[in-house]
Amino acid sequence: MGKSASSLVMLATGGTGGHVFPAQALAQELAARSWNVLLLVDDRGQRYLSRLPDAVRTEITSSATFWRGGLASRAAAPMRILGGMLSGLNHILRNSPSVVVGFGGYAAFPAVAAALALRKPCMIHEQNCHLGKANRALSGLVDVVACGARTATLPGGSKGVFTGNPVRSDFLECRDRTYDPPAPGRARILVLGGSQGADVLDRTVPEAIGELPAELRGRLHVVQQARGNNVKHVRENYRGMSVDCQVQPFFDDVPRHLAEAQLVISRAGASTVAEITAVGRPAILVPFAAAVNDHQSENARGLVKSGAAVAINESALTPTGLARALLDLLEQPRLALDMAAASRACGVPDAARQLADQVERLAGPRRNA
Repeated sequence: MGKSASSLVMLATGGTGGHVFPAQALAQELAARSWNVLLLVDDRGQRYLSRLPDAVRTEITSSATFWRGGLASRAAAPMRILGGMLSGLNHILRNSPSVVVGFGGYAAFPAVAAALALRKPCMIHEQNCHLGKANRALSGLVDVVACGARTATLPGGSKGVFTGNPVRSDFLECRDRTYDPPAPGRARILVLGGSQGADVLDRTVPEAIGELPAELRGRLHVVQQARGNNVKHVRENYRGMSVDCQVQPFFDDVPRHLAEAQLVISRAGASTVAEITAVGRPAILVPFAAAVNDHQSENARGLVKSGAAVAINESALTPTGLARALLDLLEQPRLALDMAAASRACGVPDAARQLADQVERLAGPRRNA
């Protein structure tokens, strides 16, 4: 017996991996509960999608922002936003979703606004402690604001509930992998710059590793996500100092690399932090200095307080300082073990389940066709 349209949930996301990955995690959980899912994503966000269940259908939608790009791009924004709203209205009218969920960012705004206009049950998910512009504009209008951070601050009149930041099933499958601390044999370092890479890590991490003792460098294996235009230079830097390395602009198998890593050097985006703690790995975090409301520093602060990570402000990041932090962790297995345990304890592995529970509360009883 097939499901009726009332068994469908529409998710709206796009832009960066930080918005797309939580939506993908919720889509996986809803599909496992026999929901059908329509995932609206913009052309930037679709490249981050992978391993979607058969019950999840994707559609590309238009998006734009008034806050980025040149004059021509901003001038075209109203028509692109209107196009996104019309597309959202069309999808809602044709598919009659039980609930519409937005994941922040300007790519999700038109679809959620369309759902509100049609009086559909609506929820937004905010990954950070401070709401982004799009979610802030919607927060007082939707039924629920699902918060990825316990310290989230919401405008008056918003109904918030803590769910945590959902991570994709690939990461949860690695949660029970035993952590092997750095040893005299080999040590694996994973460097993540966020879904779009980070120039400062591409420059500083190889230089820091170059300052380590030659014996230690000889037993390192570095897996680094670098910006596309930096890949060749970063790879040559490591090979010039005889460091075994994998350098790519994007990895499809981050969960495996994370599970195998003894140490992670990373930005502190909400989704990245959720993935690190879901698997439970010690980290050196370098928050993105230009993040809105400095939310990455807030993300890092919780892990540092729990003993799961070391944080270095971008303005204070130097090769020598980073090399010192690396030595502390690579030469103290007990410290690395304790940090890994603390990281795992910070994780919220059931965040996707909690978020799906909120969706089902909004949906109410479903009907079978």
